[in-house]
This record gives sequence, structure tokens and C-alpha cells, in this order.
Amino acid sequence: AGAETVKRAVELDLASRFQESLVCYQEGIDLLLQVVKATKDEAKKHRYRQKISEYMTRAEDIKKHIEKEKQDGKYHKQIRIEENATGFGYEKLFQEYLSEIVSEVWVEDPYIRHVHQASRSSLYNFLRFCEMLVKGPCQVKTIHLLTSCEEGGGRSQQINGLEEIQQSLRNYGVTLNIAFSSSIHDREIRFNNGWMIKIGRGLDYFKKPQGRFSIGYCDLDLRPCHETTVDVFHTKHTKKM
Repeated sequence: AGAETVKRAVELDLASRFQESLVCYQEGIDLLLQVVKATKDEAKKHRYRQKISEYMTRAEDIKKHIEKEKQDGKYHKQIRIEENATGFGYEKLFQEYLSEIVSEVWVEDPYIRHVHQASRSSLYNFLRFCEMLVKGPCQVKTIHLLTSCEEGGGRSQQINGLEEIQQSLRNYGVTLNIAFSSSIHDREIRFNNGWMIKIGRGLDYFKKPQGRFSIGYCDLDLRPCHETTVDVFHTKHTKKM
């Protein structure tokens, strides 16, 4: 298994798919280390250790390359969420990029408006996203939301829901600025440390739970997802609305 994993790592490395190859190198190295522990033949141990050393050196080089891409603003990571996949709560997607220096967040999502059911509402999902920001480790002081207006009678519910979130955030020292656009179609989240995340379905990529007392109703990590793609970029100059 270790040999197959590092073989895959080399293939990905040669294809310049460095982020994926790094993961495979790390997994392969761990598996080969287990083989070394279980091998009694000293000659085999020596050969394994040589190979492991080579793979570790390459993995370190890839880490440095990825870090340089981040610093140069050329970093791009893509996550594919499969249909019915679980384990993709907001912390899973965003926590890695929410360093302590993050103080300002921009959310562009045309569908932060539905309030019909707490289990599937985009407004409730936005609230969950805000809760994650409040918990830290970042020190968010300002959140900018750009969305579209709900039509008909739902508009007042949308406004009331957003104002309630706004007031609640104020209690935690966070300002929520709300703006509306009739032409918005992009879904994008940006942090003032330079990270930008684009999710094909925006924040609303979770499926409706089977019932109010089913697993996944409260914990989004356990909630099945719709198929979507998440693209993560880093740029030195995050644009502002």
C-alpha cells in the first residue's frame, strides 16, 4: 500500500498537481515507516530508509513551493464535494484560512434570503457561518454581506432575519453591513488576510435532513451535501465591494 501511494504521489508530482501529491507523499511515507518497523532484514530496512529519505526531501520541497505560491498570490486549491458526502461543515472548509489576523470578511451570495425552514434555510446557514467567525481563532470585527432581495411577502421576513443577525453580532462586537443587488450572481467569500473561497452552490450546499430529529439536523459535519466544487485562491490584494 505504501509503494502504491508513493507511486501515485510521483505521478501527481510529475503532473504538477502538487497539493494532491504532497498528501500522497505524506500518506506513503507513514505507510513505509510502518513497513520499516515490521521488517527484520537490515538490508531491506536500509533500502526503505533511503527511499523514505528521498520522499521526505521531495515532500519538503513541494511544501516550500506551495508556500511560495501562496506568497506570490498564485495559490489555487480545488475541493470536490461529492453527492451525499458528509464531513464538510463550515469549519472543515474555512477554519484553515481563518488566522488570528482576520478582522474583516466579505460574503457575496445571491441566496441569503430564504427563511422557510431552519433545517435548509440560506439565512440560517449564513447565521451558522457567522457563529463560526465569532468562535475564532480569528478576530472578526466587520462582515460585509451582498445578496439579493427576497420577492413578495418573503422580503420582510428576510429583512427581519438579517437585522436580527446584525443585532446579535453587535452583542459580540461585530458589525454586519448588509447590501442588496438585483444583478449579483457570483458566490464568493473573502478574508482580509488574502484568502478567497468560491463555492459553486454558495453557503447552501447541504441537503434537507430527513427529519427534525435526524442526525445531521444540527451538526452540519454530519449533513449530506449536494455535489459542488470549492475553489480556494490566495491574492495579496483582496478586492472590496
